[in-house]
Amino acid sequence: MILDNFKLDGKVALVTGAANGIGRASAIKLAEKGAKIICSDVNEISGNKTVSEITENGGSAHFIRADVSNQAEVKSLMEQIIKSHNRLDFAFNNAGIGLFDKTIDQCTEEDYDKVMNINSKGVWLCMKYEIPIMLEQQSGCIVNAASQAGLVGGAGLSIYAASKHAVVGFTQSAALEYGAKGIRINCVAPGIIDTQINQPFWDDHPELYEEWKSNVPMKRYGTAEEVAEMVVWLCTKDASFVHGSSMPVDAGMLAR
Repeated sequence: MILDNFKLDGKVALVTGAANGIGRASAIKLAEKGAKIICSDVNEISGNKTVSEITENGGSAHFIRADVSNQAEVKSLMEQIIKSHNRLDFAFNNAGIGLFDKTIDQCTEEDYDKVMNINSKGVWLCMKYEIPIMLEQQSGCIVNAASQAGLVGGAGLSIYAASKHAVVGFTQSAALEYGAKGIRINCVAPGIIDTQINQPFWDDHPELYEEWKSNVPMKRYGTAEEVAEMVVWLCTKDASFVHGSSMPVDAGMLAR
């Protein structure tokens, strides 16, 4: 792959939601390309496991706990990055939670606030404090975690889909605001990926695991590593003219 010929040696990358799934896989792959990784999550134990996996394989990483829905914690996260690294080249704003199998009338205000605060407000807050750093250094790349559900609707996904549509809107608008200032901003839109975020749903509906898989054009679910490949590519110079885009990694689900 072209990706294997491009290194990110010495670059500094932040990955939120780095404790598991797509975040962990992306942190590991960015480190494999030579980037210095700041892993952030609310789950300190799993976040530090990601750090250990990176460092045990010769990479550079450390963990900073932060709740992306809390402005003071996000601001502090960025301040700590500048204190320790004096720059931020890449940011993968990935922290998020799921809410599946609830129609609008079944959702509570608590459901709405929790999902929107993490998935939508969290991306906005991270960009709010990442962008000034990148403006000062006149360069940077941001990748936001959207979803297939951020590009189309889905029954039982109303609040989750709304939160991910917001991520797409933030991405496109910020791309127009900062593209001429040396900052590229894109988002990834994964389809059904076999990760921890989906496990509670599969536990409640084991009969749907194979049924839904049969509806995927490639007849399988994606892996976190496959999404991570797109995240890393978007951070490389090979993607230098990719900006304001929502990149599906969905086995053709949106082509139906």
